[in-house]
This record gives sequence, structure tokens and C-alpha cells, in this order.
Amino acid sequence: MTTVSEHMIATLRANGVQRIHGVPGDSLNGITDALRKDGTISWSNVRHEEAAAFAAGAEATMTGNLGVCAGSCGPGNLHLINGLYEANRSRVPVLAIAAHIPSAEIGSNYFQETHPQDLFSECSVFTEMVSTPDQMPRLLEIAMRTAIEKRGVAVLVIPGDVALAPATNERITHIRRSHPVVVPSREELEEAAGILNAGSKVTILAGAGVAGAHDAVVGLADTLGAPIVHALGGKEHIEYDNEFDVGMTGLLGFASGYRAMEDADTLLMLGTDFPYQQFFPSKARIIQVDLRGEQLGRRAPVDLGLVGTVADTAEALQPMLKRKSRRSHLKDAQKHYRKTREKLDDLATKTRKGKPLHPQFVARSLDRHASDDAVFIPDVGSPVMWASRYLTMNGRRRLFGSFAHGSMANALPQAIGAQSAAPGRQIVAMCGDGGLSMLMGELLTVVQSKLPVKMVVFNNSSLNFVELEMKAAGFVNYATDLENPNFAEVANAVGVLGIRVESSADLDAALKKALAHDGPALVDIVTARQELTMPPNVTAEQAKGFALYAVRTVMSGRGDELLDLAATNWRQLF
Repeated sequence: MTTVSEHMIATLRANGVQRIHGVPGDSLNGITDALRKDGTISWSNVRHEEAAAFAAGAEATMTGNLGVCAGSCGPGNLHLINGLYEANRSRVPVLAIAAHIPSAEIGSNYFQETHPQDLFSECSVFTEMVSTPDQMPRLLEIAMRTAIEKRGVAVLVIPGDVALAPATNERITHIRRSHPVVVPSREELEEAAGILNAGSKVTILAGAGVAGAHDAVVGLADTLGAPIVHALGGKEHIEYDNEFDVGMTGLLGFASGYRAMEDADTLLMLGTDFPYQQFFPSKARIIQVDLRGEQLGRRAPVDLGLVGTVADTAEALQPMLKRKSRRSHLKDAQKHYRKTREKLDDLATKTRKGKPLHPQFVARSLDRHASDDAVFIPDVGSPVMWASRYLTMNGRRRLFGSFAHGSMANALPQAIGAQSAAPGRQIVAMCGDGGLSMLMGELLTVVQSKLPVKMVVFNNSSLNFVELEMKAAGFVNYATDLENPNFAEVANAVGVLGIRVESSADLDAALKKALAHDGPALVDIVTARQELTMPPNVTAEQAKGFALYAVRTVMSGRGDELLDLAATNWRQLF
């Protein structure tokens, strides 16, 4: 007799699934026992289901294939939700198996009863419950195909008794992702070409949707004499081998990226859902290209919206464009970028002995020592800022994180998924101290699973980015202090190589040792708490807020913080 669970595992195996991330529980017994009997799909035993969902999403990001996670009934699968939100918003294919209470008890307020179909509806592209064995394997096939084709999360809710019931249909379906060529109509392309040919200052904004379209987008920039500004999601795909790149825009971006957007009379948006309306140009005509039509005009009103894949649309548009001979807009943007880049690099300096390290120096040093195909996963907050400004992409390196959902504590669990999918590759989690401590139990996972994840901890004893937001809004810092342990000692205690760095002179040796270590390693680096992470365009409201912060800080008897702030950031003023 083959059970529903055993047939589910056979179907997942036939479709290339290599592991399921989760925490076991009695309602999952059918699934975990089927895994034991099968022996080909491994169980990735994390310490918290949130980490399981993060790991599954990261595995899908790394491979492009289906990632799978599982949670037991009630609280078990509830813990998956945050990681599933991340995967769904990052548009990666994940199947979540949400075990449920016994089917006869549904609706009786039974022990651990929840309503998973309602709970998961907002963080998924598909959520259904398997009520009887006769619905399988059809619902599993629909869930997998929906996750793959819509690039999102599919949740399959299954009561424990149904999972253990005899399978009534044992067909095995192989599901492959389609690769359609999507190009706007000839008339739309001609209209776009007319707008672009008429523009004298064209700027391209490139997002995550330019993956696989590097050469086509650079070709457009060359023809149009257009600087390329990238959103964070586009950095790994377009920044390298690109003389037209002038940096990022947005809260984490460069002044040069902001200027190239604001000075444009025509903006070409390619594969981006860049969310910050205040960074769009105020007077430019806008063309937006995206595979998902519902994205068009979401962030700024567009003069023309085109539905298509970026590479295919760029190639179809290229012959219709006239090469621009006047390239002053491009040259001005490139000049401004060089100055901006020099100033940013000047901030990545050593500090005196005994002083906390500048985080810019840490990120630049990590960039130098990491391998040419390293995968960087920064925690949300200031580590994302330093990653976006100081890591160098080359077409082989990867950079991803919780860029759309913006969740704390993403770096370590996503590194677990990435390392599981690529055991021989250098995976670097750029951890904030708040993020690491939030899911610190996953240090035990990397040891138990023998994953050689490298963790670089930016330890400033605070929720640093939250403090910056408070200062910009005029508030005195409150509730952001973190009393941290020596993370290196904690790491060593659980079997991870831990190294503590308190001086700039010790950083290079520590990073080299950690990155070369045959196993998991953690470098706990004491960084400057008062380092300002300045946005590319400081508004009058932000300046006013910062002035209010200064006055309120002095009035509250904490003027020493201002002195520390000035001492830490004086080099940013010149």
C-alpha cells in the first residue's frame, strides 16, 4: 500500500526536489516517515519554521527550481508565514506543506486548530486544502505548477490523517517551467522608439527583471547615450562590465543615481518595481517594460506601458532606435558617478586602535577577500546599505536578501538554503547584530547540517538603521539598544569557528581565516554605532528632523551622543 505522503514524496523526487526544510511534528509524521523510507530527499532540520521558509526561498533563488518547506499543524505552520511572505514578494517558486489537525476535528476549535487557507492567502499565489485522498496527486500538481509559473508560494494544507491514507491515484507528473518569448506589439514598439528617439536626456532604470538581459540592456544604453541606474534587485545583473552604470538610487543609493534620474527628460524602466515614488523624476516621460502588466504605472504614471520580457523587448526595440550623437547627459552622469564613487570609497577607512570599525571598511574588505563567485546575503538594515554600496558584482557573484519584504533576521536562514543548494560555493551572510540574535538558534542548524556558511556580523549594539530613521524624523533614540554577547564566543561554544575583531588592524587576517575555514565560521566585528548612512538626496524635512534630533538629544541630557556622532562622521563632511 502506498500512502498519500509516500506518493507526494515520489512526485517531489521526480521533479528534482532534493530537500525539505522544516521542523517535525506529529501531524507531519506521514511526510517525515515517507522521507525516511524514500531516502533520496533529505530533511533539513532547522530550529524554527521561519528559517525553513527563508531557506526554501533562498534555495529557489539560487537554483531557479522549486524550494520546499513544511510545518506541522497550528503554531508549526504559522511560523512559516514571514519567510513565505519573503519568498512570495521576491517571486521565487516555493511549495509549503502545511500540516493540519485531524480532518474530523476541523471546525471544532480542536487543540492547535487554525484556518491555514485564510492565514496563508495573502502570502501565496495558491492555497488549498486536501480534504480527501482522491484530490491527490492533482492538487499537488496544481500547487507545484502554480508556484513555478507564477513564481511565488503555493501552500498545500493537508490533515495528518489524509496524509497517512492510502493513495487512490499513483500517477507521477513531471512539471517543467515554460520559457515564453513575450514581446510588445509592433505598434507599441514603434511608439516607444518614437519617445526614446525624441528624448535628449534618456536614463534607464534597471531592476531584477534584467536578469539574463545584461548585454541587451547595455546595448540599448549605448544607442541611446543613456546612463543606467540600477535598483538594488538589479545590482547583481547589470552593474558589472557596464560603462553606463552610474550607481543606485533610492534610500540606499548614490547621489549620482538620483541625479541621473532627476535630470532625465525620458525614463526607461526595465523590469523594476522600484517602490519609492519620491525618487522618480518630476518631469520626465516614462516608458515601463515588465512581464507582469499589473505592475505598469504602479509607482509613477507612465506615458507608455509595455508587457514583455526585458531581453526580448530590448532586442526587438533596438533596430528602431536612432543612435544619439549628443551624449552630454551620459557624460555628466558618468562624471558625477566617478566623484560619488570616490567619496564613498574614501569613507571606507581604518579607525585608530581601540576604536570601533567603520562598517564601510568592513564591507570593502569583505569584497576584496571573498571569492569571485561568492554569494552575499545581507540582513535588512545597515548591512544592506553597505552591501549595496561596497560589494562588487562580476556576473558570477550573487547578491540577494529580503529586498522587497524587508524582514529582519533573513541573512542566516537564507544562507542555510543557499549553502544547501550549493555546498561547494562560498556563502556569506552579512548579519546585523539584531538580525543574528533574532534567529540565533540557526547557528545550531549550520553545525548539525555541516554547512560551511560564513557569517560576518556588523555588531554595533543597536538597531542601527532604526536609529537613523529616528534621527531623520527628529526623534531621540529610544528602545534601540542591544546588550549583545560576544558572538564569537557563542559561535565557538556551539561548534562554529568564532573570531572577534575589535581593531581595524585585525580585520584582514580574521576574514581570510574565516573564509578559508573548512566549515561554518563567524566573524564578530565591533562597528561604529553612530555611522550615518546618508541617502542620496537629503530632503528639507529630513534636515529639519535631524536638527530637531540634535536639539532634543542635548535637552534630554545625552549631548555626548552628538559628540560621538560628529567624531565618527567628520570625514563625510569633506
